[in-house]
Amino acid sequence: MPIELLTETPSQTAGPYVHIGLALAAAGNPARPQEIWNQMAKPEAPGEHILLIGNVHDGNGHLVKDSFLEFWQADDQGRYDSDYDLEKPFNCFGRTATTFETGGWTLHTIKPGVVNNAAGVPMAPHINVSLFARGINIHLQTRLYFSDEAEANAADPVLNLIEQPQRRETLVAQRCEVDGKLAYRFDITIQGEGETVFFDF
Repeated sequence: MPIELLTETPSQTAGPYVHIGLALAAAGNPARPQEIWNQMAKPEAPGEHILLIGNVHDGNGHLVKDSFLEFWQADDQGRYDSDYDLEKPFNCFGRTATTFETGGWTLHTIKPGVVNNAAGVPMAPHINVSLFARGINIHLQTRLYFSDEAEANAADPVLNLIEQPQRRETLVAQRCEVDGKLAYRFDITIQGEGETVFFDF
């Protein structure tokens, strides 16, 4: 029997159905009982609880108020768990979206532990980020590092692949406080001046 070659499905920019289907709160729709959203860590989850906040900007510096973000990270011990269960104290995967009103996004999680790369080299604590937005046919991949991990960041094998030191700073979330709680601000610039470093994984 001859093998039938399948043609590639055409890509298209992320549209309103991303929010309608995956970011119900941002779209103004009621949440489902089993929803993957921006609460990766429950209060009882072990580790240092943090709030991540940020904006997404386009090449003209304008806020992208309809972007959608996904996050994948290790737990506080540097372990990944691919089994998602809303009953667990912590899940390694989460989603959020910028709001149509302010253009900001938030994520409640814990600070990840150190993970070794395939060669056994320790990597600085980081969170993997995927960005979907208008005008982007294929989602963008980047990483979020932490400003208070300067020593680990300086030795990180992925950050050191970026030749220009000033561009590495586009991947570093800045420590701050929100309502007296520990937070990190991570703004993403899709293109232009201060463009965030994106990876081709």
